[in-house]
Amino acid sequence: MLLVAAAGALLWANSPWGESYDNLWHTHLAIGVGDWTFDETLHFWVNELLMTVFFLVVGLEIKREIVEGALSDMRRATLPIVAAVGGMLVPAIIYLSVNPTGSQQEGWGVPMATDIAFAVGVLSLLGKRIPATLRVLILAIAIIDDIGAILVIALFYASGFAIDGLMVAALGLLLLFLLLKIGIRPGLIFAVPILIMWAGMLNSGIHPTVAGVVAGLCAPAKSWYGKEGFLKAAREVLDEFQSRISQHHDDHELFEPLGRLARARREALSPALRAEVALHPWVAYVIMPLFALANAGVDVRGIDLQAAGFVTVSAGVILGLVVGKPVGVMLLSWLAVRLRLCSLPDAVNWRGMFVAGAGAGIGFTMAIFIAELAFSDPAMLGTAKLSILIATALAATITLISGRIFLTPEQPREVADATATEVESDTEFWTGSHVIPGEG
Repeated sequence: MLLVAAAGALLWANSPWGESYDNLWHTHLAIGVGDWTFDETLHFWVNELLMTVFFLVVGLEIKREIVEGALSDMRRATLPIVAAVGGMLVPAIIYLSVNPTGSQQEGWGVPMATDIAFAVGVLSLLGKRIPATLRVLILAIAIIDDIGAILVIALFYASGFAIDGLMVAALGLLLLFLLLKIGIRPGLIFAVPILIMWAGMLNSGIHPTVAGVVAGLCAPAKSWYGKEGFLKAAREVLDEFQSRISQHHDDHELFEPLGRLARARREALSPALRAEVALHPWVAYVIMPLFALANAGVDVRGIDLQAAGFVTVSAGVILGLVVGKPVGVMLLSWLAVRLRLCSLPDAVNWRGMFVAGAGAGIGFTMAIFIAELAFSDPAMLGTAKLSILIATALAATITLISGRIFLTPEQPREVADATATEVESDTEFWTGSHVIPGEG
């Protein structure tokens, strides 16, 4: 859907009806109560408000990984942290090396970003060629990459700080903590403190989407009942329900045990996970395609290839994502392993790490988002967006081709074990593939 939305935006913007594309996203939509009104363009509502929900889901994913995922154990988290840092630093260095001065220098953060959804989607096309441990590693790298991108947005692309806005944001955060403290479980009511934080950050100079990340990180990652507690409560309720049915109780008396069962079901999993699962379809199938449709429509007819900065911005973005990402991921990972700070996961070799690095070069959503913040000049912004689209296509192609060449589908474990007994003990296995060289 992201590909279709991006392609549709490009075709629309460069068609005879391209003017209608700009007119649509510059259409104003106002909300107001009494004398107070808030009037902004559709482009603003998509990029500033809807993308806050996207960042909320990112915050929820980060919280889950910190509590119980790949980032919960420092020993396991070292490799993805190091790989992600390398995948951010090297692209930024490459960009700055070709854009050392001028307004185009502001785009150094663009090639640092990885699009989680797009990268994982492309890698899923490799099917069983991707070992489970490599898939988890890639997801962890992408999530840490998002943390870095969020910090870059908050620290380097803020338009100054206004104290009154920060105070309003702090009030929203305080209200959020208060709701959690008194035991209210996350739901629609939490939109109130999030909107207060959003409004405060919008007026403070910090990008308002950071409010979504903060809210996601605050979500409770522990359940009240848990899986065992749910099973116990469910058995008790079902026994009581069966008893009331056998005694021919009125249907109204069944509401109470059914309510307890619903509460047990709701609290079997953490609020953070429940919110992530509930919001993910809206983000994946509505918000992200809308963002792509609103931002990928670059009118290439209006881009001056001879303009100052065109070549350097394009080179910085494309080289940063396509070359810098895999080089950075591989280089710092190799150094960390060499220094014995960490080791490669089971079934993951350096060829797999290259595939992971190439996949990290798929920037798209986050890269376009940062470009919107970095460039105020429409020509420079159009150049950056076009370069991101080219780099994303190249990175996705390299990821698929390298995955087909370097990775081999895993055999079912029982087949691999049976085959292993038929070969000599000194047979070399290709780590991560469970396929014996020379065998069919």
